[in-house]
Amino acid sequence: MKRILVFGMTDNPGGMESTIMNYYRFIDKRKFQFDFLCNTEKVAYENEIKKLGGKIFRITARSKNIKLYHRDMKRFFEKEAISYDTIWMNVCSLANIDYLIYAKKYGIKRRIIHCHNSRNMDSWRRGILHKINRKRIAEFATDFWSCSDSASSWFYGEKIIRSKKYKVIYNAINPSEYEFKREVREKYRREMGVINGEIVIGNVGRLHFQKNQEFLIKIFNRLVEKNANVKLWLVGNGPDKSKLKRLTEEFGIKEKVVFLGARDDVPELLQGMDMFIFPSVFEGFGTALIEAQYAGLLCYASKYVIPKETKVTDRMHFVSLDDGLEKWANIVYNDLKISLSSDRTRLKITNSDYDITKQVKNMELALGEGC
Repeated sequence: MKRILVFGMTDNPGGMESTIMNYYRFIDKRKFQFDFLCNTEKVAYENEIKKLGGKIFRITARSKNIKLYHRDMKRFFEKEAISYDTIWMNVCSLANIDYLIYAKKYGIKRRIIHCHNSRNMDSWRRGILHKINRKRIAEFATDFWSCSDSASSWFYGEKIIRSKKYKVIYNAINPSEYEFKREVREKYRREMGVINGEIVIGNVGRLHFQKNQEFLIKIFNRLVEKNANVKLWLVGNGPDKSKLKRLTEEFGIKEKVVFLGARDDVPELLQGMDMFIFPSVFEGFGTALIEAQYAGLLCYASKYVIPKETKVTDRMHFVSLDDGLEKWANIVYNDLKISLSSDRTRLKITNSDYDITKQVKNMELALGEGC
């Protein structure tokens, strides 16, 4: 059995974390076992990780105490590095590549860096660090994975993309979790106080400027002004939560917008929705869109921002952010009745590249290379 040290799990069950877990759930554990190096007190999916046989190692976050961080890293790799064939590092930027540096120093031969975003989402300082480390990442990583080719241009550059060590690993999901179930839909809508004929618009993602929920709330407000019978469910937490709540109060739509926080029942929540709007400013991929499509929702996403390969059903539509608020609001308003009347039991998947039962075999082959 090959033991894989995984970095990338945080306290937030977001797209990157759910992708890691989907592969962990389905990978052949007779051949591969994942353990997790984490720098948060709470770890998303912690109980499930332990149930599946994975260990969780905690170290101090660099942002909290850099001295303790380096002490913890040194102690961990001195003691544990010998146990691992591979480190698989999942990140949204190259601002911190210390995990690969320590892994190389202490003898982990296979060092995979995995890109999960297409633009800096943090401070200008981290943006500068990303640019510096982009030039030297090849010194420390042996393999370069990405969620999409479009994200890789910012993350790696053309030289790495053209190399034999570059590979796209799809953000795959378990389709069976998202199959339409009428009883689940009725249960969740009843519990959430949705009345007959009310159309539920949803969004799943960190409440952060990247995900652009402020623009979504403005779209929603236009729908209310048009007397649309709608509700908005926002699933996720993040730094913009207070600002977004204030915006709903300013528009007078507070009672129509539900902030659901981080949830572990996203597949069920998607059953209760009718439409999914994902107007991100930038994305590495957008796993939430794949999930929403598999749930049969009518989806709208940012054109030129969301990779076009995320379209897996004919219910997915792209609209440019440059088209502005009014066009988005009019398109959505005109399709509200379609979303409510869609027969989700007749959903046709036009691209099955994101089926974890298929893609896990590709990861097993990739992890087996050179080990």
